[in-house]
Amino acid sequence: MSGESGKQQSVQVLVVGEEAAGQRIDNYLLKLLKGVPKSRIYRLLRKGEVRVNKGRIKPEYKLMDGDSVRVPPIRVAERTAPEDVFVSDGLSRQLQGAILFEDERLLIINKPSGLAVHGGSGVSVGLIEALRRIRPEERFLELVHRLDRDTSGCVMLAKKRSTLKTLHGLLRGNGVDKRYLALVEGRWSSRKVQVKLPLEKNVLQSGERMVRVNPDGKYALTRFEVVQRFPGATLVEARPVTGRTHQIRVHCQAAGHPIIGDDKYGRDEVNEQFRKEGVQRLFLHAHSLGFELDGERISVAAELSDDLNAYIKKYQ
Repeated sequence: MSGESGKQQSVQVLVVGEEAAGQRIDNYLLKLLKGVPKSRIYRLLRKGEVRVNKGRIKPEYKLMDGDSVRVPPIRVAERTAPEDVFVSDGLSRQLQGAILFEDERLLIINKPSGLAVHGGSGVSVGLIEALRRIRPEERFLELVHRLDRDTSGCVMLAKKRSTLKTLHGLLRGNGVDKRYLALVEGRWSSRKVQVKLPLEKNVLQSGERMVRVNPDGKYALTRFEVVQRFPGATLVEARPVTGRTHQIRVHCQAAGHPIIGDDKYGRDEVNEQFRKEGVQRLFLHAHSLGFELDGERISVAAELSDDLNAYIKKYQ
């Protein structure tokens, strides 16, 4: 393949996960087939070469969780990160040292706060681009799910398409036990063990994504347990039963206890107060994952980063 800038893909059949649900098929393909002209993508749709659930669809079709998308063979840009993607030695060492689990099927990383899971929206290099650049020998490497840029902790990446499909199925069926640690404003009652409020995504005129509680939104459930109390704050363990965008953050806000350091859903004056206490960023950490894959039980835990742990230790 010397001298070629791309490669011919085989037919792909992709299962749409929660993170892509609600997205138009044309926008989904534009992101998936980077390097392919927009006119070519619309031609594929018009001719019925792209199929959803084995049927023809129009460019404005909105994907649903669990949809099966057939993508025909087409020359695309290399899936490994291109040469112009720069990954510093420091980030490379940090990611190599953040591996929580790895085998021939799966890679689980303790993602640092501030690193997006993928590039775009002004971010040139995210976790997936960096890992593809660091590991060019991996023929397949895809995000299984996402974390917000400022959220740290466990992120799964599949090294096989079959593993990706299996894990998407587990995520849809509550087969993955995901637990987060969050420091929230005020005294969270031990009796408040769950928040069940429907959520709706909105895009502001600025392009910023906001999620709000709305009776017409999607069903969302988060279970909570108090871990430790602090002056003016509570450390809670949050277990999202559903996987909506910004779910834990908005459920905490709706319960009257925004997450400390949340500049989107929190209170500026409270965040400023806790910055003086040493909490300089969103205190939300995906601290554990548990699931069964191919008959094997996999459980991982990611320690709090030093900056968040420093606040906890002040009161021990």
